[in-house]
Amino acid sequence: MAQDLFHYEKMVENALRGVVRDALARVASEGPRGAHHFYITFATHHPGVAIPDSLSERFPAEMTIVLQHQYWDLEVRDDAFSVTLSFQKQLERLTIPLAAIRGFADPSVNFALEFAAPDGEAAAAEAKPPAAALAGPSHNRRRTDKPDREQEEAKPRPAGEVVALDNFRKR
Repeated sequence: MAQDLFHYEKMVENALRGVVRDALARVASEGPRGAHHFYITFATHHPGVAIPDSLSERFPAEMTIVLQHQYWDLEVRDDAFSVTLSFQKQLERLTIPLAAIRGFADPSVNFALEFAAPDGEAAAAEAKPPAAALAGPSHNRRRTDKPDREQEEAKPRPAGEVVALDNFRKR
């Protein structure tokens, strides 16, 4: 087989990251539309990621944020985005390069993208188990001092947890 000197996989990945950037930019300029909301998983150790030390310690490999009901100051640039979210009733500013994103989903329309980690990051990620956090849903741009019930109920569960359906059945 001939060698790919154009690096088509990289071109496709960059184009798909552009889809993420465009979706975020649209929400930043127009506000949320309908039921659209985003789950964004990113590598916390990727160069350029700026998150509070407490989150970096808690999620050393990966973290997932949810932009749905409460977020503030969403800014989108060509290579990164920044957003303020609430973590344990504390507002925190996150800056995430598009290259750090590992997954993007809009469950309202059953749309999802998954990105491979660059070679160096794949080795680092294998050394530490991935973690996921659900950070305040986000589209409501006004601050509320009441804790978000959805956020409190969406605490991360340990990987591989089995949930019995009997717990949800009426008896």
